[in-house]
Amino acid sequence: MTNTIDLSPYLDALGLGAWRFFPTIGSTNDFALTWASQGAPDWALVLADTQTSGRGRGNRQWVTEPGCGLAMSLILHPTPSEAAYAPRFTALAALSLIEALDAMGMKAELKWPNDILLAGKKVAGVLVEADWQADQVQTVVIGLGVNVSLGAVPPRETLRYPATAVEAVLGSPVDRWALLASTLGAIKRYREILTSKMFLEAWNAHLAQRGEWVCFQETNKKPQRVKVLSVQVDGQVTFEKPDGSVLTSATGEIIMAMDGC
Repeated sequence: MTNTIDLSPYLDALGLGAWRFFPTIGSTNDFALTWASQGAPDWALVLADTQTSGRGRGNRQWVTEPGCGLAMSLILHPTPSEAAYAPRFTALAALSLIEALDAMGMKAELKWPNDILLAGKKVAGVLVEADWQADQVQTVVIGLGVNVSLGAVPPRETLRYPATAVEAVLGSPVDRWALLASTLGAIKRYREILTSKMFLEAWNAHLAQRGEWVCFQETNKKPQRVKVLSVQVDGQVTFEKPDGSVLTSATGEIIMAMDGC
């Protein structure tokens, strides 16, 4: 490990438990999970300039090119009350990035369950992995990948969903480490209300496609046309079916194409 970038000016004021930066790594989440098993403290952070084996939800590849994006994994040790709201940790990271982007004058949204949209296109994704012991969450690793510059956006033919970068929407260069610090600061604030009604209200206020008809596919089921309603206390999402009935789901994905719904 070599700290080739001086991140102290960005991170020292945040009161992190510890942090490690890698010019190149396989996966920040993998390293964070190992570090957590070895006793990494609450608020320990793993950062990388480049990921060679980054992954998103469903073991899909997440590409992190040198100098183009943010690749971070944050280690949290939930309190018992926080552990009862484990599904909210994905939104914790997403809402915090949304707040950081809002401070820059951009309006982002959270496409349930883990994609952040900017100008209707995917700009970031969250992957949360947890260590459970005796039916209790002991450690949560929150992985967040952000397309900062256009070099972070994969070729169009490889995408499942239209993608963009922060700089493309803002129209000017972005200090990715300042964006990181702003996001981490927001995570600290949102964590304070993680178990509250205010957190759920914020989630729904930034829920992408709310009130719109979309194509939704539950795990191992056929896609269907539904209207996005809201996220519930337990993190499940509710949809309205064409016949007026309500579908509630904890798994699945809103997909782009309406064909076959």
